[in-house]
Amino acid sequence: MPDSHAAEGRRDHPRPGRRRRTVVIATLLVLSVATGTAVAAKGGLWSFSESCEDSAVHLSVVASPDIAPAVRSVAERARADEVRADGRCLEVEVLARDAHKVAAALAAGDAEPDFQVWLPDSELWLERAKGLGEGIPVSPSDSVASSPVAVGMVPSASQALGWPRTTYTWAELVAGTLGSDRVRLGSADPARSATGLLALVGIGASSARQGGDSDTRVAETAKVLAERMSDGDAQVLETLARSDSGAEQGNPKRNQAVLISEQAAFTHNAEATGGGRLDLFYPEDGTPLLDYPYTLVNEPELSIPESRAALRFMNLLSDEKAATTFAEHGFRAGDGSAADSLVAAAGGRKPQPYAEPPAEAPSAEELQETLGMWTITVQSARLTTVVDASGSMATLVPGRGQSRMDVTKESLIQALDQFTPNDEIGLWEFATTLDGAKDYRRLMPTRRLGDPAAGGGTHRQKLTAAFAGLQPVPGGATGLYDTVLASYQEARSTYVKGKFNALVVLTDGSNQDEDGISRSALVARLKELVDPERPVPVIAIAVGPEADRDEVAEIARVTGGDGYEVSDPAEIQGVILQAIMTAGQNGRAGQE
Repeated sequence: MPDSHAAEGRRDHPRPGRRRRTVVIATLLVLSVATGTAVAAKGGLWSFSESCEDSAVHLSVVASPDIAPAVRSVAERARADEVRADGRCLEVEVLARDAHKVAAALAAGDAEPDFQVWLPDSELWLERAKGLGEGIPVSPSDSVASSPVAVGMVPSASQALGWPRTTYTWAELVAGTLGSDRVRLGSADPARSATGLLALVGIGASSARQGGDSDTRVAETAKVLAERMSDGDAQVLETLARSDSGAEQGNPKRNQAVLISEQAAFTHNAEATGGGRLDLFYPEDGTPLLDYPYTLVNEPELSIPESRAALRFMNLLSDEKAATTFAEHGFRAGDGSAADSLVAAAGGRKPQPYAEPPAEAPSAEELQETLGMWTITVQSARLTTVVDASGSMATLVPGRGQSRMDVTKESLIQALDQFTPNDEIGLWEFATTLDGAKDYRRLMPTRRLGDPAAGGGTHRQKLTAAFAGLQPVPGGATGLYDTVLASYQEARSTYVKGKFNALVVLTDGSNQDEDGISRSALVARLKELVDPERPVPVIAIAVGPEADRDEVAEIARVTGGDGYEVSDPAEIQGVILQAIMTAGQNGRAGQE
Protein backbone atom coordinates (compact mmCIF):
# COMPACT_ATOMS: atom_id res chain seq x y z
CA MET A 1 0.00 0.00 0.00
CA PRO A 2 1.58 3.30 -1.06
CA ASP A 3 -0.46 5.38 1.42
CA SER A 4 1.22 7.22 4.25
CA HIS A 5 -1.19 5.63 6.73
CA ALA A 6 -1.20 1.83 6.44
CA ALA A 7 -3.61 -0.31 8.39
CA GLU A 8 -1.13 -1.75 10.88
CA GLY A 9 -3.78 -2.30 13.52
CA ARG A 10 -6.41 -4.01 11.46
CA ARG A 11 -8.19 -6.76 13.30
CA ASP A 12 -7.76 -10.07 11.58
CA HIS A 13 -10.59 -12.10 13.06
CA PRO A 14 -13.26 -12.21 10.35
CA ARG A 15 -16.44 -14.02 11.26
CA PRO A 16 -16.93 -17.48 9.75
CA GLY A 17 -18.07 -17.33 6.16
CA ARG A 18 -16.71 -13.85 5.55
CA ARG A 19 -13.07 -14.54 4.62
CA ARG A 20 -13.85 -15.38 0.99
CA ARG A 21 -15.77 -12.14 0.57
CA THR A 22 -12.74 -10.15 1.65
CA VAL A 23 -10.57 -11.96 -0.85
CA VAL A 24 -13.03 -11.33 -3.69
CA ILE A 25 -13.32 -7.61 -2.99
CA ALA A 26 -9.62 -7.21 -2.39
CA THR A 27 -8.87 -8.96 -5.68
CA LEU A 28 -11.24 -6.72 -7.60
CA LEU A 29 -9.80 -3.61 -6.02
CA VAL A 30 -6.21 -4.67 -6.50
CA LEU A 31 -6.84 -5.24 -10.21
CA SER A 32 -8.41 -1.79 -10.47
CA VAL A 33 -5.61 -0.19 -8.48
CA ALA A 34 -2.93 -1.93 -10.53
CA THR A 35 -4.41 -0.49 -13.71
CA GLY A 36 -4.78 2.93 -12.15
CA THR A 37 -1.26 2.90 -10.77
CA ALA A 38 0.22 2.25 -14.21
CA VAL A 39 -1.77 5.10 -15.74
CA ALA A 40 -0.96 7.49 -12.91
CA ALA A 41 2.76 6.73 -12.98
CA LYS A 42 2.94 7.08 -16.76
CA GLY A 43 1.09 10.39 -16.74
CA GLY A 44 2.85 11.83 -13.72
CA LEU A 45 -0.50 12.45 -11.99
CA TRP A 46 0.61 11.79 -8.41
CA SER A 47 1.46 14.87 -6.47
CA PHE A 48 1.74 14.75 -2.68
CA SER A 49 2.26 18.51 -2.56
CA GLU A 50 -1.24 19.41 -3.72
CA SER A 51 -3.64 20.70 -1.09
CA CYS A 52 -6.44 18.41 0.04
CA GLU A 53 -9.03 20.70 -1.50
CA ASP A 54 -7.52 20.22 -4.94
CA SER A 55 -6.74 16.51 -4.74
CA ALA A 56 -9.51 15.03 -2.58
CA VAL A 57 -11.33 11.90 -3.68
CA HIS A 58 -14.94 11.90 -2.48
CA LEU A 59 -16.64 8.83 -1.05
CA SER A 60 -20.27 8.62 0.06
CA VAL A 61 -21.13 6.06 2.74
CA VAL A 62 -24.71 5.22 3.72
CA ALA A 63 -24.81 3.70 7.20
CA SER A 64 -27.46 2.35 9.52
CA PRO A 65 -28.57 5.21 11.84
CA ASP A 66 -27.18 3.51 14.95
CA ILE A 67 -23.63 3.20 13.64
CA ALA A 68 -23.56 6.35 11.49
CA PRO A 69 -22.27 8.66 14.30
CA ALA A 70 -19.29 6.37 14.99
CA VAL A 71 -18.49 6.02 11.28
CA ARG A 72 -18.76 9.79 10.88
CA SER A 73 -16.22 10.25 13.70
CA VAL A 74 -13.74 8.01 11.86
CA ALA A 75 -14.35 9.95 8.64
CA GLU A 76 -13.77 13.28 10.40
CA ARG A 77 -10.54 11.98 11.90
CA ALA A 78 -9.39 10.87 8.45
CA ARG A 79 -10.08 14.34 7.10
CA ALA A 80 -8.31 16.06 10.00
CA ASP A 81 -5.27 13.78 9.59
CA GLU A 82 -5.31 14.30 5.81
CA VAL A 83 -5.38 10.57 5.22
CA ARG A 84 -4.68 9.78 1.57
CA ALA A 85 -5.52 7.07 -0.92
CA ASP A 86 -3.01 6.85 -3.77
CA GLY A 87 -1.77 10.30 -2.86
CA ARG A 88 -5.21 11.88 -2.89
CA CYS A 89 -6.86 13.11 0.29
CA LEU A 90 -9.78 11.06 1.52
CA GLU A 91 -13.03 12.98 1.99
CA VAL A 92 -15.85 10.77 3.26
CA GLU A 93 -19.49 11.80 3.56
CA VAL A 94 -21.54 9.63 5.95
CA LEU A 95 -25.32 9.53 5.53
CA ALA A 96 -27.72 7.81 7.96
CA ARG A 97 -30.49 5.77 6.29
CA ASP A 98 -32.67 2.91 7.46
CA ALA A 99 -31.36 -0.37 6.10
CA HIS A 100 -34.77 -1.68 5.02
CA LYS A 101 -35.33 1.38 2.82
CA VAL A 102 -31.86 1.10 1.25
CA ALA A 103 -32.35 -2.63 0.58
CA ALA A 104 -35.70 -2.01 -1.10
CA ALA A 105 -34.25 0.74 -3.31
CA LEU A 106 -31.27 -1.40 -4.36
CA ALA A 107 -33.50 -4.40 -5.12
CA ALA A 108 -35.77 -2.26 -7.27
CA GLY A 109 -32.81 -0.82 -9.20
CA ASP A 110 -34.94 2.05 -10.46
CA ALA A 111 -32.28 4.72 -9.91
CA GLU A 112 -28.50 4.92 -9.71
CA PRO A 113 -27.41 5.04 -6.05
CA ASP A 114 -25.84 8.27 -4.79
CA PHE A 115 -23.35 6.38 -2.60
CA GLN A 116 -20.51 3.92 -3.11
CA VAL A 117 -20.45 2.12 0.26
CA TRP A 118 -23.29 0.72 2.36
CA LEU A 119 -22.99 -0.22 6.02
CA PRO A 120 -26.26 -1.88 7.06
CA ASP A 121 -26.70 -3.17 10.59
CA SER A 122 -27.03 -6.78 9.44
CA GLU A 123 -26.01 -9.14 6.70
CA LEU A 124 -29.65 -10.14 6.27
CA TRP A 125 -30.32 -6.91 4.33
CA LEU A 126 -27.84 -7.99 1.65
CA GLU A 127 -30.11 -10.87 0.66
CA ARG A 128 -33.08 -8.49 0.65
CA ALA A 129 -31.13 -6.06 -1.55
CA LYS A 130 -30.48 -8.80 -4.13
CA GLY A 131 -34.23 -9.25 -4.66
CA LEU A 132 -34.70 -11.18 -7.89
CA GLY A 133 -31.16 -10.37 -9.00
CA GLU A 134 -32.20 -7.50 -11.25
CA GLY A 135 -31.29 -4.60 -8.97
CA ILE A 136 -28.06 -2.81 -8.06
CA PRO A 137 -25.27 -5.32 -7.23
CA VAL A 138 -23.69 -5.32 -3.77
CA SER A 139 -20.30 -6.76 -2.76
CA PRO A 140 -20.00 -7.34 1.01
CA SER A 141 -16.83 -7.70 3.05
CA ASP A 142 -16.05 -8.21 6.74
CA SER A 143 -17.88 -6.79 9.72
CA VAL A 144 -16.54 -3.52 11.08
CA ALA A 145 -18.41 -3.88 14.39
CA SER A 146 -21.12 -5.97 16.03
CA SER A 147 -23.81 -5.90 18.70
CA PRO A 148 -25.75 -8.83 20.17
CA VAL A 149 -29.55 -8.87 20.28
CA ALA A 150 -30.95 -9.23 23.79
CA VAL A 151 -34.00 -8.43 25.92
CA GLY A 152 -33.90 -5.17 27.85
CA MET A 153 -36.09 -4.63 30.91
CA VAL A 154 -36.72 -1.87 33.40
CA PRO A 155 -35.38 -2.86 36.86
CA SER A 156 -38.74 -3.77 38.43
CA ALA A 157 -39.48 -6.24 35.63
CA SER A 158 -35.99 -7.72 35.46
CA GLN A 159 -35.89 -8.28 39.22
CA ALA A 160 -39.26 -10.04 39.07
CA LEU A 161 -37.67 -12.53 36.66
CA GLY A 162 -34.59 -13.04 38.83
CA TRP A 163 -32.06 -10.90 36.92
CA PRO A 164 -29.11 -11.25 36.81
CA ARG A 165 -28.82 -14.64 38.57
CA THR A 166 -31.48 -16.47 36.57
CA THR A 167 -30.85 -17.23 32.89
CA TYR A 168 -33.36 -18.30 30.26
CA THR A 169 -33.57 -19.60 26.72
CA TRP A 170 -35.23 -17.36 24.15
CA ALA A 171 -38.45 -19.38 24.40
CA GLU A 172 -38.46 -19.33 28.21
CA LEU A 173 -37.65 -15.64 28.41
CA VAL A 174 -40.40 -14.59 26.01
CA ALA A 175 -42.88 -16.95 27.70
CA GLY A 176 -41.91 -15.39 31.04
CA THR A 177 -42.63 -11.89 29.81
CA LEU A 178 -45.79 -12.69 27.85
CA GLY A 179 -47.14 -14.77 30.73
CA SER A 180 -46.89 -11.94 33.23
CA ASP A 181 -49.33 -9.06 33.50
CA ARG A 182 -46.53 -6.95 34.93
CA VAL A 183 -44.18 -7.30 31.97
CA ARG A 184 -45.28 -5.93 28.60
CA LEU A 185 -42.87 -6.80 25.77
CA GLY A 186 -42.36 -4.50 22.78
CA SER A 187 -40.61 -5.15 19.48
CA ALA A 188 -39.66 -3.31 16.32
CA ASP A 189 -41.34 -4.56 13.14
CA PRO A 190 -39.27 -7.57 11.93
CA ALA A 191 -39.99 -6.53 8.34
CA ARG A 192 -38.12 -3.26 8.98
CA SER A 193 -35.77 -4.13 11.85
CA ALA A 194 -32.90 -6.62 11.84
CA THR A 195 -33.09 -6.64 15.64
CA GLY A 196 -36.74 -7.64 15.60
CA LEU A 197 -36.26 -10.25 12.87
CA LEU A 198 -33.18 -11.90 14.41
CA ALA A 199 -34.93 -12.05 17.77
CA LEU A 200 -38.00 -13.66 16.18
CA VAL A 201 -35.82 -16.24 14.40
CA GLY A 202 -34.11 -16.96 17.73
CA ILE A 203 -37.47 -17.39 19.45
CA GLY A 204 -38.59 -19.78 16.71
CA ALA A 205 -35.43 -21.91 16.85
CA SER A 206 -35.59 -22.03 20.65
CA SER A 207 -39.25 -23.05 20.60
CA ALA A 208 -38.53 -25.80 18.06
CA ARG A 209 -35.94 -27.27 20.41
CA GLN A 210 -38.63 -27.54 23.08
CA GLY A 211 -40.62 -29.87 20.84
CA GLY A 212 -44.38 -30.06 20.54
CA ASP A 213 -46.37 -27.70 18.34
CA SER A 214 -43.65 -25.04 18.12
CA ASP A 215 -45.10 -23.39 15.00
CA THR A 216 -48.31 -22.59 16.82
CA ARG A 217 -46.44 -21.22 19.84
CA VAL A 218 -44.26 -18.97 17.67
CA ALA A 219 -47.28 -17.72 15.70
CA GLU A 220 -49.03 -16.89 18.99
CA THR A 221 -45.90 -15.08 20.18
CA ALA A 222 -45.74 -13.12 16.92
CA LYS A 223 -49.39 -12.16 17.29
CA VAL A 224 -48.78 -10.76 20.79
CA LEU A 225 -45.64 -8.93 19.66
CA ALA A 226 -47.56 -7.45 16.74
CA GLU A 227 -50.00 -5.85 19.15
CA ARG A 228 -47.13 -3.86 20.71
CA MET A 229 -45.06 -3.42 17.55
CA SER A 230 -43.18 -0.23 16.67
CA ASP A 231 -42.00 0.79 13.20
CA GLY A 232 -38.29 0.74 14.08
CA ASP A 233 -35.65 0.37 16.79
CA ALA A 234 -35.71 4.03 17.81
CA GLN A 235 -39.50 4.00 18.12
CA VAL A 236 -39.62 0.88 20.29
CA LEU A 237 -37.35 2.56 22.85
CA GLU A 238 -39.85 5.40 23.10
CA THR A 239 -42.48 2.91 24.33
CA LEU A 240 -40.54 2.09 27.49
CA ALA A 241 -41.77 3.12 30.92
CA ARG A 242 -39.66 6.14 31.82
CA SER A 243 -39.38 5.22 35.48
CA ASP A 244 -40.32 2.54 37.97
CA SER A 245 -43.13 4.65 39.41
CA GLY A 246 -46.50 2.97 39.86
CA ALA A 247 -48.16 5.28 37.36
CA GLU A 248 -45.63 4.48 34.65
CA GLN A 249 -45.71 0.75 35.30
CA GLY A 250 -49.50 0.71 35.25
CA ASN A 251 -49.75 2.59 31.97
CA PRO A 252 -50.95 -0.01 29.41
CA LYS A 253 -49.28 1.94 26.59
CA ARG A 254 -45.85 1.56 28.19
CA ASN A 255 -43.59 -1.51 27.89
CA GLN A 256 -41.38 -2.87 30.63
CA ALA A 257 -39.32 -5.00 28.22
CA VAL A 258 -38.14 -4.64 24.63
CA LEU A 259 -36.25 -6.71 22.08
CA ILE A 260 -33.16 -4.58 21.62
CA SER A 261 -29.50 -4.56 20.61
CA GLU A 262 -26.83 -4.20 23.25
CA GLN A 263 -25.63 -1.00 21.55
CA ALA A 264 -29.12 0.53 21.67
CA ALA A 265 -29.30 -0.30 25.38
CA PHE A 266 -25.84 1.27 25.85
CA THR A 267 -27.02 4.51 24.24
CA HIS A 268 -30.32 4.48 26.14
CA ASN A 269 -28.62 3.93 29.51
CA ALA A 270 -26.11 6.71 28.86
CA GLU A 271 -29.02 9.16 28.68
CA ALA A 272 -31.41 7.57 31.19
CA THR A 273 -31.70 8.38 34.87
CA GLY A 274 -32.93 6.41 37.86
CA GLY A 275 -35.42 3.68 37.08
CA GLY A 276 -35.30 4.48 33.38
CA ARG A 277 -32.13 2.42 32.89
CA LEU A 278 -32.36 -1.05 31.36
CA ASP A 279 -31.08 -4.42 32.56
CA LEU A 280 -30.19 -6.92 29.82
CA PHE A 281 -31.08 -10.58 29.64
CA TYR A 282 -28.82 -12.54 27.26
CA PRO A 283 -30.59 -15.79 26.21
CA GLU A 284 -28.53 -18.82 27.13
CA ASP A 285 -29.21 -20.57 23.81
CA GLY A 286 -27.36 -17.89 21.88
CA THR A 287 -27.67 -14.19 21.10
CA PRO A 288 -27.68 -13.34 17.38
CA LEU A 289 -25.37 -10.55 16.25
CA LEU A 290 -25.97 -7.42 14.28
CA ASP A 291 -22.80 -7.61 12.20
CA TYR A 292 -22.45 -4.37 10.14
CA PRO A 293 -20.88 -5.71 6.91
CA TYR A 294 -18.83 -3.20 4.89
CA THR A 295 -20.43 -3.37 1.44
CA LEU A 296 -19.49 -1.91 -1.95
CA VAL A 297 -22.45 -0.76 -4.04
CA ASN A 298 -22.45 -1.15 -7.83
CA GLU A 299 -18.75 -2.06 -7.67
CA PRO A 300 -18.29 -2.51 -11.46
CA GLU A 301 -19.26 1.14 -11.98
CA LEU A 302 -16.87 2.58 -9.38
CA SER A 303 -13.98 4.63 -10.70
CA ILE A 304 -10.44 3.63 -9.80
CA PRO A 305 -10.10 6.48 -7.26
CA GLU A 306 -13.46 5.52 -5.68
CA SER A 307 -12.46 1.85 -5.47
CA ARG A 308 -9.14 2.76 -3.88
CA ALA A 309 -10.79 5.18 -1.46
CA ALA A 310 -13.37 2.54 -0.50
CA LEU A 311 -10.63 0.04 0.35
CA ARG A 312 -8.70 2.71 2.25
CA PHE A 313 -11.71 3.65 4.36
CA MET A 314 -12.47 -0.01 5.08
CA ASN A 315 -8.96 -0.32 6.49
CA LEU A 316 -9.48 2.78 8.61
CA LEU A 317 -12.69 1.34 10.05
CA SER A 318 -10.74 -1.78 11.02
CA ASP A 319 -7.78 -0.18 12.82
CA GLU A 320 -7.28 0.21 16.57
CA LYS A 321 -8.39 3.83 16.68
CA ALA A 322 -11.66 2.93 15.00
CA ALA A 323 -12.13 0.04 17.44
CA THR A 324 -11.85 2.52 20.29
CA THR A 325 -14.35 4.84 18.61
CA PHE A 326 -16.85 2.03 18.07
CA ALA A 327 -16.49 0.92 21.70
CA GLU A 328 -17.14 4.48 22.87
CA HIS A 329 -20.41 4.32 20.97
CA GLY A 330 -21.35 0.93 22.51
CA PHE A 331 -20.30 -1.43 19.70
CA ARG A 332 -18.37 -4.66 20.07
CA ALA A 333 -15.57 -5.76 17.77
CA GLY A 334 -16.56 -7.49 14.54
CA ASP A 335 -15.90 -10.92 16.08
CA GLY A 336 -18.35 -10.24 18.94
CA SER A 337 -15.80 -9.68 21.71
CA ALA A 338 -16.27 -6.81 24.14
CA ALA A 339 -14.87 -5.43 27.39
CA ASP A 340 -16.90 -6.06 30.55
CA SER A 341 -17.16 -2.30 31.04
CA LEU A 342 -19.05 -1.89 27.76
CA VAL A 343 -21.45 -4.69 28.68
CA ALA A 344 -22.00 -3.20 32.15
CA ALA A 345 -22.81 0.20 30.66
CA ALA A 346 -25.36 -1.48 28.39
CA GLY A 347 -27.04 -3.19 31.35
CA GLY A 348 -25.39 -6.62 31.34
CA ARG A 349 -24.02 -8.36 34.40
CA LYS A 350 -22.65 -11.79 35.27
CA PRO A 351 -23.77 -14.56 35.38
CA GLN A 352 -25.77 -13.53 32.30
CA PRO A 353 -24.01 -15.33 29.39
CA TYR A 354 -22.99 -12.18 27.50
CA ALA A 355 -19.50 -13.51 26.69
CA GLU A 356 -20.68 -16.76 25.11
CA PRO A 357 -20.21 -17.30 21.33
CA PRO A 358 -23.03 -15.73 19.30
CA ALA A 359 -25.81 -17.79 17.81
CA GLU A 360 -25.23 -19.09 14.30
CA ALA A 361 -26.54 -16.68 11.68
CA PRO A 362 -29.88 -17.85 10.21
CA SER A 363 -30.01 -19.01 6.61
CA ALA A 364 -31.79 -17.06 3.89
CA GLU A 365 -34.50 -19.73 3.90
CA GLU A 366 -35.06 -19.35 7.66
CA LEU A 367 -35.31 -15.58 7.29
CA GLN A 368 -37.81 -15.87 4.44
CA GLU A 369 -39.94 -18.36 6.33
CA THR A 370 -39.96 -16.20 9.46
CA LEU A 371 -40.82 -13.06 7.52
CA GLY A 372 -43.59 -14.83 5.66
CA MET A 373 -45.01 -16.11 8.95
CA TRP A 374 -44.76 -12.62 10.45
CA THR A 375 -46.53 -10.97 7.52
CA ILE A 376 -49.50 -13.31 7.56
CA THR A 377 -49.64 -13.19 11.38
CA VAL A 378 -49.59 -9.42 11.66
CA GLN A 379 -52.01 -8.95 8.78
CA SER A 380 -54.17 -11.99 8.06
CA ALA A 381 -53.92 -13.12 4.47
CA ARG A 382 -56.68 -13.43 1.89
CA LEU A 383 -55.25 -15.45 -1.01
CA THR A 384 -56.85 -16.89 -4.11
CA THR A 385 -54.60 -19.71 -5.37
CA VAL A 386 -54.80 -20.36 -9.13
CA VAL A 387 -53.11 -23.59 -10.28
CA ASP A 388 -52.23 -24.67 -13.82
CA ALA A 389 -53.95 -27.97 -14.68
CA SER A 390 -52.74 -28.20 -18.29
CA GLY A 391 -51.48 -31.51 -19.64
CA SER A 392 -47.82 -30.53 -19.25
CA MET A 393 -48.25 -30.64 -15.45
CA ALA A 394 -48.09 -34.45 -15.83
CA THR A 395 -44.40 -34.13 -16.83
CA LEU A 396 -42.07 -35.93 -14.43
CA VAL A 397 -39.76 -33.83 -12.28
CA PRO A 398 -36.14 -34.96 -12.87
CA GLY A 399 -34.75 -36.99 -10.00
CA ARG A 400 -38.04 -37.18 -8.07
CA GLY A 401 -40.18 -39.77 -9.84
CA GLN A 402 -43.24 -37.55 -9.41
CA SER A 403 -45.11 -35.29 -11.79
CA ARG A 404 -45.03 -31.51 -11.59
CA MET A 405 -48.63 -31.60 -10.39
CA ASP A 406 -47.93 -34.13 -7.63
CA VAL A 407 -44.98 -32.13 -6.28
CA THR A 408 -46.95 -28.88 -6.61
CA LYS A 409 -49.83 -30.34 -4.61
CA GLU A 410 -47.50 -31.50 -1.83
CA SER A 411 -45.83 -28.10 -1.65
CA LEU A 412 -49.17 -26.27 -1.50
CA ILE A 413 -50.40 -28.53 1.30
CA GLN A 414 -47.19 -27.89 3.25
CA ALA A 415 -47.53 -24.13 2.68
CA LEU A 416 -51.08 -24.30 4.04
CA ASP A 417 -49.67 -25.28 7.45
CA GLN A 418 -48.08 -21.80 7.72
CA PHE A 419 -51.49 -20.08 7.76
CA THR A 420 -53.72 -19.39 10.74
CA PRO A 421 -57.46 -20.09 11.07
CA ASN A 422 -58.12 -16.39 10.39
CA ASP A 423 -56.43 -16.49 6.99
CA GLU A 424 -58.69 -16.80 3.96
CA ILE A 425 -57.63 -19.02 1.04
CA GLY A 426 -59.43 -20.23 -2.08
CA LEU A 427 -58.55 -22.41 -5.09
CA TRP A 428 -59.03 -22.15 -8.85
CA GLU A 429 -57.64 -24.44 -11.57
CA PHE A 430 -57.14 -23.62 -15.23
CA ALA A 431 -56.54 -25.24 -18.63
CA THR A 432 -58.07 -24.59 -22.06
CA THR A 433 -61.75 -25.54 -22.38
CA LEU A 434 -61.72 -26.75 -18.78
CA ASP A 435 -65.30 -25.64 -18.10
CA GLY A 436 -67.07 -25.45 -21.43
CA ALA A 437 -65.69 -22.43 -23.28
CA LYS A 438 -63.99 -21.15 -20.12
CA ASP A 439 -60.35 -21.90 -19.32
CA TYR A 440 -60.83 -21.81 -15.55
CA ARG A 441 -62.94 -23.27 -12.76
CA ARG A 442 -63.34 -22.21 -9.12
CA LEU A 443 -62.93 -25.27 -6.91
CA MET A 444 -63.04 -23.65 -3.45
CA PRO A 445 -64.25 -20.18 -2.45
CA THR A 446 -61.84 -17.85 -0.64
CA ARG A 447 -62.93 -18.25 2.99
CA ARG A 448 -61.49 -18.42 6.51
CA LEU A 449 -59.54 -21.62 7.05
CA GLY A 450 -61.16 -22.03 10.44
CA ASP A 451 -64.76 -21.74 9.18
CA PRO A 452 -66.95 -24.85 9.32
CA ALA A 453 -67.54 -26.44 5.94
CA ALA A 454 -70.69 -28.00 4.54
CA GLY A 455 -70.88 -31.68 5.44
CA GLY A 456 -68.54 -31.31 8.43
CA GLY A 457 -64.94 -30.37 9.03
CA THR A 458 -63.33 -26.99 8.35
CA HIS A 459 -62.53 -25.01 5.25
CA ARG A 460 -58.86 -25.89 5.80
CA GLN A 461 -59.64 -29.60 5.64
CA LYS A 462 -61.79 -29.21 2.51
CA LEU A 463 -59.11 -27.07 0.85
CA THR A 464 -56.41 -29.63 1.67
CA ALA A 465 -58.54 -32.31 0.01
CA ALA A 466 -59.07 -30.04 -3.01
CA PHE A 467 -55.32 -29.49 -3.36
CA ALA A 468 -54.77 -33.25 -3.14
CA GLY A 469 -57.38 -33.86 -5.82
CA LEU A 470 -55.85 -31.62 -8.49
CA GLN A 471 -55.12 -33.53 -11.72
CA PRO A 472 -53.65 -32.50 -15.10
CA VAL A 473 -56.19 -32.27 -17.93
CA PRO A 474 -55.04 -34.58 -20.78
CA GLY A 475 -54.44 -32.48 -23.87
CA GLY A 476 -55.32 -29.30 -22.03
CA ALA A 477 -53.25 -26.25 -22.96
CA THR A 478 -52.40 -23.25 -20.77
CA GLY A 479 -55.18 -20.66 -20.80
CA LEU A 480 -53.24 -18.25 -18.61
CA TYR A 481 -54.37 -14.77 -19.70
CA ASP A 482 -58.13 -15.25 -19.52
CA THR A 483 -57.70 -16.96 -16.15
CA VAL A 484 -55.58 -14.17 -14.65
CA LEU A 485 -58.11 -11.56 -15.73
CA ALA A 486 -61.12 -13.46 -14.39
CA SER A 487 -59.50 -14.38 -11.05
CA TYR A 488 -58.11 -10.86 -10.57
CA GLN A 489 -61.54 -9.32 -11.19
CA GLU A 490 -63.08 -11.58 -8.56
CA ALA A 491 -60.26 -11.01 -6.03
CA ARG A 492 -60.64 -7.27 -6.47
CA SER A 493 -64.43 -7.32 -6.20
CA THR A 494 -64.27 -9.44 -3.00
CA TYR A 495 -61.41 -7.42 -1.44
CA VAL A 496 -61.43 -7.44 2.37
CA LYS A 497 -60.03 -4.37 4.10
CA GLY A 498 -57.47 -5.01 6.85
CA LYS A 499 -56.16 -8.22 5.29
CA PHE A 500 -53.28 -8.90 2.90
CA ASN A 501 -55.19 -9.61 -0.32
CA ALA A 502 -53.29 -11.32 -3.14
CA LEU A 503 -53.67 -13.61 -6.14
CA VAL A 504 -51.18 -16.52 -6.31
CA VAL A 505 -50.83 -17.93 -9.84
CA LEU A 506 -48.78 -21.10 -10.56
CA THR A 507 -48.10 -22.09 -14.17
CA ASP A 508 -45.60 -24.30 -15.98
CA GLY A 509 -45.94 -22.70 -19.43
CA SER A 510 -46.82 -19.66 -21.49
CA ASN A 511 -50.36 -18.85 -22.59
CA GLN A 512 -51.48 -21.20 -25.40
CA ASP A 513 -55.08 -20.08 -25.86
CA GLU A 514 -55.07 -18.19 -29.14
CA ASP A 515 -58.80 -17.49 -28.90
CA GLY A 516 -58.53 -15.62 -25.61
CA ILE A 517 -57.30 -12.18 -24.59
CA SER A 518 -53.77 -11.19 -25.66
CA ARG A 519 -50.98 -10.37 -23.22
CA SER A 520 -50.92 -6.68 -24.16
CA ALA A 521 -54.69 -6.47 -23.76
CA LEU A 522 -54.46 -8.24 -20.38
CA VAL A 523 -51.79 -5.82 -19.14
CA ALA A 524 -53.87 -2.84 -20.32
CA ARG A 525 -56.99 -4.20 -18.61
CA LEU A 526 -55.14 -4.86 -15.34
CA LYS A 527 -53.83 -1.29 -15.34
CA GLU A 528 -57.44 -0.12 -15.50
CA LEU A 529 -58.51 -2.44 -12.66
CA VAL A 530 -55.69 -1.69 -10.20
CA ASP A 531 -56.94 0.39 -7.27
CA PRO A 532 -54.38 1.72 -4.74
CA GLU A 533 -57.13 1.77 -2.12
CA ARG A 534 -57.84 -1.93 -2.71
CA PRO A 535 -54.44 -3.47 -3.57
CA VAL A 536 -54.41 -7.06 -4.83
CA PRO A 537 -50.87 -7.92 -5.97
CA VAL A 538 -50.44 -10.89 -8.27
CA ILE A 539 -47.78 -13.34 -7.12
CA ALA A 540 -46.92 -15.31 -10.26
CA ILE A 541 -44.76 -18.44 -9.96
CA ALA A 542 -43.29 -20.00 -13.10
CA VAL A 543 -42.80 -23.74 -12.50
CA GLY A 544 -40.32 -25.78 -14.54
CA PRO A 545 -38.00 -25.08 -17.49
CA GLU A 546 -40.75 -24.31 -20.02
CA ALA A 547 -42.30 -21.55 -17.93
CA ASP A 548 -41.48 -17.95 -18.80
CA ARG A 549 -40.80 -15.91 -15.64
CA ASP A 550 -40.37 -12.70 -17.62
CA GLU A 551 -43.85 -13.14 -19.05
CA VAL A 552 -45.58 -13.68 -15.71
CA ALA A 553 -43.45 -10.99 -14.05
CA GLU A 554 -44.61 -8.42 -16.60
CA ILE A 555 -48.23 -9.26 -15.81
CA ALA A 556 -47.72 -9.37 -12.03
CA ARG A 557 -45.81 -6.11 -11.73
CA VAL A 558 -48.73 -4.15 -13.16
CA THR A 559 -50.63 -5.08 -9.98
CA GLY A 560 -47.82 -4.38 -7.51
CA GLY A 561 -46.73 -8.00 -7.35
CA ASP A 562 -43.89 -9.85 -9.09
CA GLY A 563 -42.91 -13.00 -10.91
CA TYR A 564 -40.84 -15.86 -9.49
CA GLU A 565 -39.27 -18.97 -10.97
CA VAL A 566 -38.77 -22.44 -9.47
CA SER A 567 -37.05 -25.32 -11.23
CA ASP A 568 -38.50 -27.81 -8.75
CA PRO A 569 -42.13 -27.48 -7.59
CA ALA A 570 -40.96 -28.43 -4.09
CA GLU A 571 -39.60 -24.88 -3.83
CA ILE A 572 -43.08 -23.38 -4.14
CA GLN A 573 -43.75 -23.26 -0.40
CA GLY A 574 -40.68 -21.11 0.32
CA VAL A 575 -41.31 -18.86 -2.68
CA ILE A 576 -44.92 -18.18 -1.62
CA LEU A 577 -43.75 -17.10 1.83
CA GLN A 578 -40.99 -14.94 0.34
CA ALA A 579 -43.40 -13.37 -2.13
CA ILE A 580 -45.98 -12.64 0.59
CA MET A 581 -43.28 -10.99 2.70
CA THR A 582 -42.03 -8.89 -0.22
CA ALA A 583 -45.48 -7.85 -1.43
CA GLY A 584 -46.60 -7.13 2.13
CA GLN A 585 -43.53 -4.99 2.78
CA ASN A 586 -44.02 -3.12 -0.49
CA GLY A 587 -47.62 -2.46 0.47
CA ARG A 588 -46.61 -0.96 3.82
CA ALA A 589 -43.89 1.11 2.18
CA GLY A 590 -46.42 2.50 -0.25
CA GLN A 591 -48.60 3.67 2.63
CA GLU A 592 -45.83 5.68 4.31
